[in-house]
Amino acid sequence: MNHDHDHDHDHDHAAHAPGAKRPHAGHAGHDHGHGHGHGHSHGHHHQVDPNGNQRAFALAIGLNTAFVAIEFSYGFIANSTALMADAGHNLSDVLGLALAWGAAILAKSAPNRHFTYGLRSSSILAALFNALLLMMACGAIGWEAVQRLSHPSPVAGWTVSIVALVGVAVNGVSAWLFMAGSKEDLNVRAAYQHMAADAIISLGVVVSGAAIMYTGWAWLDPAASLVIVVLIVLSTWSLLKESLRMVLAAVPANVDPHLVREFLEQRPGVSETHDLHIWSMSTTETALTAHLVMPDGYPGDQQIDDIVAHLKAQFSIHHCTLQIEQGTTNHGCSLHAEAH
Repeated sequence: MNHDHDHDHDHDHAAHAPGAKRPHAGHAGHDHGHGHGHGHSHGHHHQVDPNGNQRAFALAIGLNTAFVAIEFSYGFIANSTALMADAGHNLSDVLGLALAWGAAILAKSAPNRHFTYGLRSSSILAALFNALLLMMACGAIGWEAVQRLSHPSPVAGWTVSIVALVGVAVNGVSAWLFMAGSKEDLNVRAAYQHMAADAIISLGVVVSGAAIMYTGWAWLDPAASLVIVVLIVLSTWSLLKESLRMVLAAVPANVDPHLVREFLEQRPGVSETHDLHIWSMSTTETALTAHLVMPDGYPGDQQIDDIVAHLKAQFSIHHCTLQIEQGTTNHGCSLHAEAH
């Protein structure tokens, strides 16, 4: 007996276990916490303020695009690889923000016969591409910095410091725009982390520019570029790792599958849980499927609803499909092994 508690999709209770009581047909679209809907589905978005995020993306992209043009131009005039490197990084951030924004829009698209979950997972692809883009930018910046480090050339320290100081303000404001939604969405969190890191990096460029003015040490500029590369890699690594885990349908880092299994097996009437799978549907939503062996048969909608509500409240699992079995036959799925 399959119970697909998907907040945005209609479903029927089908494939009942032998001897189980069959509930009424067409019990669809459970949006837990907002009552039960019958014969229709309830849209539910797991974001603090989707409209606020949209405005944040638009403003941050506008601010950073303008700053990239200014920073690269002055970096070229001042012969500063640190400024040009930071401009290249900010350009990759603009592209990443545009991808994340596009994915956030696609994630709201309605399901259809080809994409029954809609395009939720596009946000995962955007996060992965964003991380890869940043890593490639690091390689290019690092290579240029090493070349300049062996053959340093004069740098206009005053120009570098002034332009980078503008960068501190632009990136600081951009980070602030994403702060509210950074706890809910990997895309938004990536944007927040990048903007916050950029503000710190720009501050580092300000310091190097000032140091060059007072010491005349031109090598400080490419050295600052290498420090920028290290900081970018460190701030991007967690994003790359998490987005790769999502692409590979790994259990989200914030969910302990052993605790989930323990919770399910402690439900009244459940003697065993098997074929438990947990994965990320998008950068904001987690899904679960599981087989619950209940020898006494289907316990009724209320108990299933309670299980689903607790999974959401305790483990932030939003979409659940629970298959009820009585244990009279082998219902194991075709996967060769299951993690315990």
